[in-house]
Amino acid sequence: MQNTPLSITRSLNIAIALFCTLCLTTSLQAQPDTNVLRAQAKAFFKTLPEKMPGGNQDTAEQIELGEKLYFETALSINGTQSCNSCHRIDNSLGGVDNEKTSLGALGKRGDRNAPTVWNAGFHIAQFWDGRAADLAEQAKGPILNPIEMGLPDEQTALNRLQKAGYEAEFKKAFPSEVEPLTYDNLAAAIAAFERTLITQDRFDHFLSGDDKALSDREQQGLADFMNVGCIACHNGSLLGGQSYQKMGMVKTYPNQHDLGRFNSTKNPADRFVFKVPGLRDISHTAPYFHDGSVPTLTKAIQDMAYYQLGKELDQKTTENIAAFLKALDNSKPLAMLNRK
Repeated sequence: MQNTPLSITRSLNIAIALFCTLCLTTSLQAQPDTNVLRAQAKAFFKTLPEKMPGGNQDTAEQIELGEKLYFETALSINGTQSCNSCHRIDNSLGGVDNEKTSLGALGKRGDRNAPTVWNAGFHIAQFWDGRAADLAEQAKGPILNPIEMGLPDEQTALNRLQKAGYEAEFKKAFPSEVEPLTYDNLAAAIAAFERTLITQDRFDHFLSGDDKALSDREQQGLADFMNVGCIACHNGSLLGGQSYQKMGMVKTYPNQHDLGRFNSTKNPADRFVFKVPGLRDISHTAPYFHDGSVPTLTKAIQDMAYYQLGKELDQKTTENIAAFLKALDNSKPLAMLNRK
């Protein structure tokens, strides 16, 4: 999926949209029949798997070490920041800092909104532009980024962990290695922990047959979500996260400064193209879009309909869809092992 040409992705989206127009019988006004609605939804959505790719190989020791490293401020230049500073999972937060762009260790801000770490390992790639193939590759970046955590090099990170007494924990997590305290293993451990961050919500209960999992308003919102055409991009188990799309497919998006994937690929077709975000727990991850420019969920819904589909949604439809998206709120308690 990661290397699927944008033209093919767009053709697939058009086919999905046409399929919706031909096959969905639920009107935007009438209260949908629950069984019919579920059958329609299951054509486009799936429940979240219990394990992320690679999760079956992770050991308890690696997960425990990764959790500790996720909160380790020694991995920043001045000891003020950890992974959790920008991708907050403490206090039942949504894996983000709820800032337009994140504040780095030295007081500078990045140029993109921090995406959620929840369910991240299910995505086709990491970062808004997909420049990291997986969680481990992503974990290596912010520690050495001068605007983010700011360490000068990998060895500095390892020296700090050694000074903090991590050698025994790395040996326990990677027992077959002669010198387990490595930067690759640091990233591997963080990735192992992040693979445990899988949300749970009522929508999966609905897909699995629970008629009462969604209220009438939420069911109407689901019907509207499908009929409007949101499913052209937001489908699958994450309701997104599996494709790249141009920001402003129909109407020009106002922010023309961030060129998206083009900055990494140098392919002209990738100008203003970004990874489609997943929508699980979306109500907790404001502000929205790659530039963090939209403060509310209802505004994000209206903007996406306008810029991506060329549609202007009325207030009732917008609020219905927002009600459905809030049914994707994470209800899974986070059982931390050794958080500082």
